[in-house]
Amino acid sequence: MRRKNIINSENAVSEVVDVVLILGIMLIAITVITVAGFPALQNMQESGHKENIRQSFIVLGENVNKVVFDNAPSQSIELKMYGGGIWVTGNSSINVELETWNATNSTPEIQTRYTQLRELQNQYEDTTISYENTGVWAKYGTGEAVIVREPQFINSDELLVIPFTLVTGVDGIAGEGLVRVIAEKDSVPQVYKYQNVSAVNITIQSPYYTAWEDYLNETLGMQIVDMDHMNSTVNASRSYAKNTDVYILQSSIEMTIE
Repeated sequence: MRRKNIINSENAVSEVVDVVLILGIMLIAITVITVAGFPALQNMQESGHKENIRQSFIVLGENVNKVVFDNAPSQSIELKMYGGGIWVTGNSSINVELETWNATNSTPEIQTRYTQLRELQNQYEDTTISYENTGVWAKYGTGEAVIVREPQFINSDELLVIPFTLVTGVDGIAGEGLVRVIAEKDSVPQVYKYQNVSAVNITIQSPYYTAWEDYLNETLGMQIVDMDHMNSTVNASRSYAKNTDVYILQSSIEMTIE
């Protein structure tokens, strides 16, 4: 019989090449999954966190508004943080000019009411979500602002109710975990009534002024008079063919974060 030379045999070489190829393919696959899959998984996780924050602020808005409209003396809301921070901040404001009819002088006159608003803001990654003047708003890294929960204006035939809600407080917390937001009535809500109103002009300064523009125009049927992008301000106006009654509900809510 002829003996084979094991050293010169190509079978072992073929097996080694196969193993090296398999290991190479596995390494490439793991690298592709790590490079492409992990960021996608991370983005999905961040999107889930943002949606949870959004839903939490909708619930927060509903509860805080019970205090605003004097349906409860205080409310306590638990929120989960995924990083970033939550605090009372801002210098937003609202100014309303009303044209009323003075029956005594038989002339129109302008009445004005102004208040600072401020906001409870949660910032996570490139997104901020805030409670401001009975509504919930969001602003993304692109600069786009949207309405998450509409503010509680009441607009019907011959009636317009405008909330003026000042958020007070100095608390803020950053990090992860559960926090509790306590909203308490800071003062007795005041109601101001204006009768025979023929025109309303509203000016709002806010980081979410473009979303306020949509609300004033599309929901309240007001005409946008001016957009001041430098000062984050929107001005809207509406004239009424039939005089209407306007109520301004002014309240102050103190928020504590624990």
